[in-house]
Amino acid sequence: MAAVDNKRQLKIKTGVVKRLSKELVMYEKEVTDGEAKLVQMEEGNQDPYDIKKYKEVVAESRAMVPDCRNRLKKAVQDLDILLEDTSLSEEAECKAAQEIRETVSV
Repeated sequence: MAAVDNKRQLKIKTGVVKRLSKELVMYEKEVTDGEAKLVQMEEGNQDPYDIKKYKEVVAESRAMVPDCRNRLKKAVQDLDILLEDTSLSEEAECKAAQEIRETVSV
């Protein structure tokens, strides 16, 4: 029974790590794209209110990067703990989790 629970948890943790790594990449891309658009808006003499609001949007995205990185770090630690379980080492889920773990760096 415990092996079934660990297998299920392994699948869940793998999905969490995969989702959070994608989320982190998207937030970082959003920040760089937003900063570029902000520079473009300032050079194009856009409405100051629009610039101010867009600065808030970029700041919000920038604030999400460290938060997402911390959540990813925690999820990777949880996944590492599950991967240490030798009873699951031959399972397909374990191999998939190890592949995901190798691609994610924190």
